[in-house]
Amino acid sequence: MKADQSTIEQLVKGEYEGLSAAQKKVAEYLLLHPDECALLTAKQISREAGVSETTVIRLSYALGFGNFSEMQQRLRERMLRSSAIINATPSTDSAPPDDTNVFAKVIENDISILKQSLQQLNASELWKAVEALIQADHVLVAGYRASYAAAYWFSFMLGTTRDNVLLCPSGGDDHAKLFNLTPQSVAIVISVPRYSREIVNLANRAKQQNVTLISVTDRLLSPVGRISDIALTTDVNVDTSMASMSSVISLLNLLIYGIQLKDRHRFQIRQQRLEQLYAASELFIE
Repeated sequence: MKADQSTIEQLVKGEYEGLSAAQKKVAEYLLLHPDECALLTAKQISREAGVSETTVIRLSYALGFGNFSEMQQRLRERMLRSSAIINATPSTDSAPPDDTNVFAKVIENDISILKQSLQQLNASELWKAVEALIQADHVLVAGYRASYAAAYWFSFMLGTTRDNVLLCPSGGDDHAKLFNLTPQSVAIVISVPRYSREIVNLANRAKQQNVTLISVTDRLLSPVGRISDIALTTDVNVDTSMASMSSVISLLNLLIYGIQLKDRHRFQIRQQRLEQLYAASELFIE
């Protein structure tokens, strides 16, 4: 096997289940510290991951590279792309003095997360998700607890672009919703720490029905990320102890925007029908 031009993240996700326990430790360390690993030797990485140097080298073979140097070169290319994006992004380092504006710090944390999302943006996976959502006969949207608000918003917005969008109730019975799904359906689940056992169970049941599974999560190797057909990732917590859902909403908004672009004709027709309905029912004040 020869590694294609997939990202390190995609290669690890694709081969993860076949890796040994020690190789999985190295793979997880690579994904958590990609820029550091781009500059470390195999021996240094092995020491940080708590495995042997041979394990690091064997991981490079398992991911399809000819040797460790080829894998590290892919990591260096990733680091250079990330650096270019960050340097091209306007700086927001005008932080207020300590304790003068605590709310500004929260907003700056969100900005930092969104910058990371831009850095990690995988357009090809986004377009795959957009196409799957357009072609599906039914779309099931699920997110529990803190993720439910994002799931509700996405199901509402997706419902303005297409028919047969189902939202799993928060803490409700999702079995009836699964009953409607077919192998031509899509389930999109939102799962960020702390990971809900219920959402993982739902994702597994959807996979058992041969439903295409899309996850919105914080890392490729999260409980739902590793079993998904398409995993879209974004961080939710950088410098604070409080998780932020702003980047999750931003990522979901990219899917809505992509659908509007790629399925423009059907979207415009649906919008016209909705506006006629709104006008007839006097739903809005303005």
